[in-house]
Amino acid sequence: MTSTTREFEHTILVVDDMPDNLLLLGELLQPLCRVRAATSGEHALRIAASEPRPDLILLDVMMPGMDGYTVLKRLHDDAYTQDIPVIFITALDAAEDEQRGFDLGAVDYITKPFRQAVVLARVRAHLELKRARDWLQDQNAFLETEIKQRLAENRLIQEASIHALARLAEIRDPETGNHLRRTQEYVRILAQHLQSHHRFSTFLNDHAIDLLARSAPLHDIGKVGIPDHILLKPGKLTPEEW
Repeated sequence: MTSTTREFEHTILVVDDMPDNLLLLGELLQPLCRVRAATSGEHALRIAASEPRPDLILLDVMMPGMDGYTVLKRLHDDAYTQDIPVIFITALDAAEDEQRGFDLGAVDYITKPFRQAVVLARVRAHLELKRARDWLQDQNAFLETEIKQRLAENRLIQEASIHALARLAEIRDPETGNHLRRTQEYVRILAQHLQSHHRFSTFLNDHAIDLLARSAPLHDIGKVGIPDHILLKPGKLTPEEW
């Protein structure tokens, strides 16, 4: 059972070993969404792992072979299907049965015999929740990408600024420019050596070492502001020059 060729925003997978239940739910849901059907747990797992991935699964609890609880656990064990919300279909009304389903990750229950208004209300509600959750995930992914890009840009600007200052110092005094670059590498090597020491291992991570090395040229950058007649003076400095 599948819906017609009409385009739908959402896809629902209905899993039940009783064809009459599949037919009833299919007719009820087809005006809302694309409906796919499975008559066993194994078949349901194959459909869930294919495209289009279901936005919601209505899953019968009591089925021969692989029951609904096992199917739900298998869905959650697969990274591709673990985020698909699952509503259990059941004739069971014991509180412990419902609790078991919720503990495994079911988002809701629909009981047999089906009540049309209840089925539609719960399906609509969970499709809206799925839509909102997907939107938030997309926004978070976009923001993470933006943050990484901005951090990369800031790092390039910082490195360019430091290198420009080192180059300026080198123009004023070639020995200072070479000294800055040597110091940068010395700092990196020393920090990497200390990283294995228990006193420093907790905070001296790769990022901290990189930051130290990139910042090292700034330690002597004050020479840029010293007048040439003092910086390049071959003899001793006077008290005033100090």
